[in-house]
Amino acid sequence: MTQEMPTVTDVLVLNGPNLSRLGSREPEVYGYQDLKALGEVLTGDAPAGVGIDLRQTNDEAELIGWLHEAVDSRTPVILNPAAFTHYSYGLRDAAALVTSAGIPLIEVHITNPHTRETFRHTSVISGVATGVIAGFGFDSYRLALTQVLRAG
Repeated sequence: MTQEMPTVTDVLVLNGPNLSRLGSREPEVYGYQDLKALGEVLTGDAPAGVGIDLRQTNDEAELIGWLHEAVDSRTPVILNPAAFTHYSYGLRDAAALVTSAGIPLIEVHITNPHTRETFRHTSVISGVATGVIAGFGFDSYRLALTQVLRAG
């Protein structure tokens, strides 16, 4: 049974492995800005009264726990699963808990995975996500924020 979404007051922005290295890890691929800069961009885009809770982990279990938290608090999610995109069925199942509860979950990627190595072309998350935005750098997150605010 899906519940009605309350007015959005917070958005969880969750980032998977190696995204703590933004700005220094392959900047020609991922850009020169770090996670702190991403937080500043999203906070600047968020309307008054909407908080951005930006988190990053290299730990799959922690990321799954954060998705459980989103279900319990009915908080929309912007998720960059990073490498977990391609093989984490545990993360996929946790993402499905979010969307099956009627809570928006937008999968984002800084780059377009389909223009990269073949193994990056498959996402186990996309099939349960509300939507997917990829290939626009930090603007992928900005577009996702617009969508979760519309859904809320």
